[in-house]
Amino acid sequence: MTYAPNLGTPEDALEDVIFPPSDLLSDEPPLESYLHLQQLLLLLKCLDWCWHQGGLTARDDYFAAGNLTIYYSPRQRKSEQFRGPDFFVVLGTERKPRKSWVVWEEDGKYPNIIVELLSPSTADTDRGLKKQIYQDIFRTPDYFWFDPERLEFAGFHLVDGRYEPLEPNPQGLLWSQQLQLFLGIHKAQLRFFTAEGQLVPTPEESAEAERQRAGHAWQQVEQERQRAEQEQQRADRLAAKLRELGVDPSEI
Repeated sequence: MTYAPNLGTPEDALEDVIFPPSDLLSDEPPLESYLHLQQLLLLLKCLDWCWHQGGLTARDDYFAAGNLTIYYSPRQRKSEQFRGPDFFVVLGTERKPRKSWVVWEEDGKYPNIIVELLSPSTADTDRGLKKQIYQDIFRTPDYFWFDPERLEFAGFHLVDGRYEPLEPNPQGLLWSQQLQLFLGIHKAQLRFFTAEGQLVPTPEESAEAERQRAGHAWQQVEQERQRAEQEQQRADRLAAKLRELGVDPSEI
């Protein structure tokens, strides 16, 4: 730990100020339900697959996390001013593991996008207090919430310091300017979509699609082989018939 010196003032005479270490552990409680956990993992692995492993949009300058504490006290105290969004992404930073996000150790960076997963015990806070904090203190440009059980979905973008509701496109998708991706509901889950409206796949979905493409390509090759074989058989029968008639097929 780092100790600030006692300068001898009446306030400082009480005790030295102790600044917390930067390697702070997350204080977040477990997620509300199995649905919430599955949804969080889905967002994390889809974004990682899209940006880092899948090659749809190659980038490595981001930190994405879920159920992780963000410490943002101006006095750099762990016991003051901290929140734990269900899912958030910080852009323009080093992609490395962290035990928590400590704003004063991260060049003052706050999340560029936050997604809260609503539940009966958190919905009012997510729609009210947290939204206010993310708007006024974090200044997070994109804020979304989603209820995995009731499928309530809404999104907001920061305009002149205030959150304005996002309007869905004809597919019902909401655009994230920060991610340059749409968010929307697919099979009762919150998913990412490309700017063209294509679903961002999971690694498993990508592998299955590749397997199907390979299977389709093999079928095409096999069909071409069978057609060529049938054509050769017809040619052989015709040649045999011509020979029966005393005609040399090579001279035709």
